Amino acid sequence: MVNSLHRPQYELFRTMMIEAREVAGLTQVQVAKALGRPQSFISKYERGERRLDFTEFVDIAGILGIDVATFVSIYQDSVKARDLRQCLR
Repeated sequence: MVNSLHRPQYELFRTMMIEAREVAGLTQVQVAKALGRPQSFISKYERGERRLDFTEFVDIAGILGIDVATFVSIYQDSVKARDLRQCLR
């Protein structure tokens, strides 16, 4: 079984988190400071070296100003679209 950090779904999640941070106009350092964590914490989950748990995700979402329910809905729609593309190949 593929390590969950390397599944396409988690890659999508990481990409969405990076984009959300960039749209918020924040650097990794700024997010880390707001969390009281080192910058390497942000770098590791963005690069896929570390997995975010749900409570960490919710904390980061609050800092980035993203609505968790909307984020999850967009994620689910994107996964479904990706799955459909795979079926059509």
